[in-house]
Amino acid sequence: MAELGLQDTNGILRQSWVRPLQSSAGLGWDQLYLSAQSERPYRADFPAAHTHLVVLHVSGPVAVARGAGKHRRSQTVPAGGISVVPAGRELAMELSQPLETIHAYLAAEAVDEALDEPIKIADDLGTTDPLAEQIMLALNGVMRQWEPCARTYVDHLTMLLALHLAQRPRGRYDRYGTPDRLSGLSPAQLAAVRGLMQERLAEPVALADLARAVSMSVSQLSRRFKASAGETPHRYLARMRLEHACRLLRSTSLPIAEIAACSGFSHQEHLTRVMRARLNTTPAALRENV
Repeated sequence: MAELGLQDTNGILRQSWVRPLQSSAGLGWDQLYLSAQSERPYRADFPAAHTHLVVLHVSGPVAVARGAGKHRRSQTVPAGGISVVPAGRELAMELSQPLETIHAYLAAEAVDEALDEPIKIADDLGTTDPLAEQIMLALNGVMRQWEPCARTYVDHLTMLLALHLAQRPRGRYDRYGTPDRLSGLSPAQLAAVRGLMQERLAEPVALADLARAVSMSVSQLSRRFKASAGETPHRYLARMRLEHACRLLRSTSLPIAEIAACSGFSHQEHLTRVMRARLNTTPAALRENV
């Protein structure tokens, strides 16, 4: 994959009110473009990019507004605040005061690969997220004192950021940045969602379908399911599929490709990749050890 650069951003960094301090240009990073800069107050619209944008507010607090009309929302973001603009999302932005930031433009496929299928990233504005903040600061430190031997470390940090973006809480945050306490699903609701997952184990299951089964919005289901099950619906379904495949490998002589298909994996190589990553084994090795 080619190195990510300014051409992969939504254009904020090209503007006259941005004073770049340092970037990852020329370092060969192919899944992440990182930039540190000072920004002056502005109001502008930017086109969608094919990368997810994560912004760390290095200074603050500062008033920021996003969107237009009835979709406009504003937030006073403290130093350490994290904002996220998903790939494919146009951005209307207003900054009222000077600000120092670190921008991370993350290749959308890096997030998809982290969880083995396309993932939707939640839009966010000014959330306090200590883990995301530490990852961004670590990436910035590596960029400022770059050594080629640190490439593996950068790849690990990039993967960690991708995984965190995919699974970070979607709940509301109070003024201290702490997630509100969320009520979980009732036993009947949890059983209904699990039942639909089991029924459609071999086919794609949209979160919207799971949400309809319990008369909730997708965001409500995601928050309440995680509160009840301890993991997101996606992670729970992925684990169900992997467990189902393992049972079939141990108890039947079905071809591995057929087991992959009836367990919800796109092909045999997909099953092998997931099993190797999560169980440190392969379908053939698991079957041989029965």
